[in-house]
Amino acid sequence: PLIPRPCTFPMKLWLLVNSPCVDSVRWDARGEGLFIDQGLFEQELLGVGPSFAGGEELFKTKNFGSIVRQLNLYGFHKLTMSLTSSAVGSRPRPATAEGDTGYADGPLHHFWNPHFRFNRPDLLIKIRRLTKANKEKLGAGLEVTSRLPDDVQY
Repeated sequence: PLIPRPCTFPMKLWLLVNSPCVDSVRWDARGEGLFIDQGLFEQELLGVGPSFAGGEELFKTKNFGSIVRQLNLYGFHKLTMSLTSSAVGSRPRPATAEGDTGYADGPLHHFWNPHFRFNRPDLLIKIRRLTKANKEKLGAGLEVTSRLPDDVQY
């Protein structure tokens, strides 16, 4: 199957949500959307706060709003949700010493894209950045084409 190169934003997101080392991004219970724990995401992946270990920067920003903007540009939609334990996907965070069993350090955001699915990396090639030109094509009823990444794997 065609898999985009890891430097694309959707591919980075795919790797993060499937990584056992990342706690701030996880699949929803149906594997059709993802939850992002904003506070934990900022600490874990954007290097905000005292607990950042100084790892390699995945994103060129420390601003969570910029991440949300990228999600929007790639056609992700924010879903409203009632936070219940059944709504939150796998790998919930462990309870703290105080007995808090909450899932979120900060706001918990739920995003959805029709081509971002659990166990379907082949669909990532269909996620296209919504540039001004692409929006105009879509508005005119034309198909938006995407060039394949330079290093497509078969």
